[in-house]
Amino acid sequence: MSSRSAVVLAGGTANAVKLFVAALAFTSAYVGFSAYSSAGSAAEPVRTVTLSARELPITAPARQNVPARAGEIALSALTDDAPGCGRSFLARGLLVNPRPGTTVLYRWRLSRWSPATGTWRTYLADHSGFAGGSRNVEWRPQISGNAGWYRVELIARPGGTVTSERFQVSC
Repeated sequence: MSSRSAVVLAGGTANAVKLFVAALAFTSAYVGFSAYSSAGSAAEPVRTVTLSARELPITAPARQNVPARAGEIALSALTDDAPGCGRSFLARGLLVNPRPGTTVLYRWRLSRWSPATGTWRTYLADHSGFAGGSRNVEWRPQISGNAGWYRVELIARPGGTVTSERFQVSC
């Protein structure tokens, strides 16, 4: 190894050591500042939430071959529920295309009531479409481990929105 290579190698090692020491000092200062700023903050108060074991069941069995009516959502609980707190439902509706030569785009939405905001919030969604006069459409949403009040919405363009009655799911 030439003396010039040794000098470059030694200089590079010295620069690496300087960078390492600077990074270590910066990290120590950041950790110290983070610990100092969070030391004075008070812990969040603990809130106990009790979920009711009551459920307003959907008692109508799922009927596969019964046509739905326009402007309504037929909602049934399925018996093949998942183990634990899982629930499956069958939502059916009839969409009538006002212009049969065009495409209808539609969207299903399962909304959950949020007591904190006092609004319905989207929990699940699905979309599809068809061309033609009318079509019976169905959706099989599943709710797993999330007790609360729900409703199903069917939104069609062109058309409008149809909303089911609310229902409660509990474990």
